[in-house]
Amino acid sequence: MALHLRLEAGSEGISHEQLADGLRSVWSRYDHCQRVLAIPPDFTRFPSRAGEITVLAHGHFGDRLTDIMPALGTHVAMPDWQRERMFPGVPAELFRVHDWRRDVVTIGQVPAEFVRRETEGICQRAWPVQLNRLVWEGGHDLILSVGQVVPHEVIGMANYNKNLFVGTGGSEGINESHFIGAAYGMERIMGRADTPLRRILNEGQRLFCGHLPLLFVQTVVSVEEGDRLALRGVYVGDDAECFEAAADLARQVNFTVLDREPTTMVVYLDPEEFHSTWLGNKAIYRTRMAVATGGKVVVLAPEVGTFGEDPQIDRLIRKYGYRPSSVIMRLVDENEDLRGNLSAAAHLIHGSSEERFRVVYCPGKLSREEVEGVGYEWMDLSEALARYNPEHLKDGFQTLPDGEEIFFIRHPALGLWASRERLETM
Repeated sequence: MALHLRLEAGSEGISHEQLADGLRSVWSRYDHCQRVLAIPPDFTRFPSRAGEITVLAHGHFGDRLTDIMPALGTHVAMPDWQRERMFPGVPAELFRVHDWRRDVVTIGQVPAEFVRRETEGICQRAWPVQLNRLVWEGGHDLILSVGQVVPHEVIGMANYNKNLFVGTGGSEGINESHFIGAAYGMERIMGRADTPLRRILNEGQRLFCGHLPLLFVQTVVSVEEGDRLALRGVYVGDDAECFEAAADLARQVNFTVLDREPTTMVVYLDPEEFHSTWLGNKAIYRTRMAVATGGKVVVLAPEVGTFGEDPQIDRLIRKYGYRPSSVIMRLVDENEDLRGNLSAAAHLIHGSSEERFRVVYCPGKLSREEVEGVGYEWMDLSEALARYNPEHLKDGFQTLPDGEEIFFIRHPALGLWASRERLETM
């Protein structure tokens, strides 16, 4: 059990050559392996450099890389254009699609008493440990779990064993994990490596996965001056040390603490990356600890045309809307359809302003009636882009010609923003 590689760089970032050399030095220890499975993220984590790492893995292991399964979690399968863009040159026949509702096996349970203790009694049930059958039964002698460590609303810091138990997990485990995070409270976990849900996943890994030949490749990416993305850290290991090292760096480069609270935050959702509010609501929950009470978050969403990534969850979002957490918790108690889809309930809490600030959605492919139907304000996209043109804005505070001060964010998936005052009162 060890940290095999630790690569770090300043704002200039780690070069492709440095990355390739470092990974090669580790992977050469596994040249005896004949069946290798790679589990990278999907296109929603395109900036993670996980695609590049997977391409390098294919170049190193060749035919011994028998399977690539993007960690979709609840997301839709990657279309060809996304796969080709993220994994150029890797044969399409190597890719497997994770089906979170059907193609999974329950390998055990984290005991209810453990869950109860770690969540301070908020959650009382045992947590089902689930994995895709290919991960559990595929007979691989090396499993490369690749992904980015970044602040996360469900678990505090994304990746490590979340890539397995959520990214390739089943509906029960995903539903329960999302609801645990939401019920415990986003503000209590975001940006933290040690959280109740992380401890639950760690216990599941300890109890049931000791025999799996896991090797974790963790990246940290920052946004630098001029909208340039820099690979700041790469950590490779077979235990939690690589994740913890990555989380330390991610807290430094992905967590922005503001000395004052913006009244207006404007968040841009890249049209290639964001097509649903399920993903796009990072604009809300990654900024909720920063925006002033009575302020607003304006979401520029040119390609957002649906709410859920999954049709069943989409229907639930449309039915119940983004309401305060107290309302959603009551609706869970009263409605079997929501109680049976706790990840949807958690998402509704994640996307709520808790009536503390306004959310103004400016979607390219959702109507005013649809947006207002889930509890948000609507603004015409062309009008919003004329006022808040992403091509003319820079990240951070700035004043528009008419005197309005805004705080602009171009890459909501790569960070977490909070005011110093709000952090001090939590």
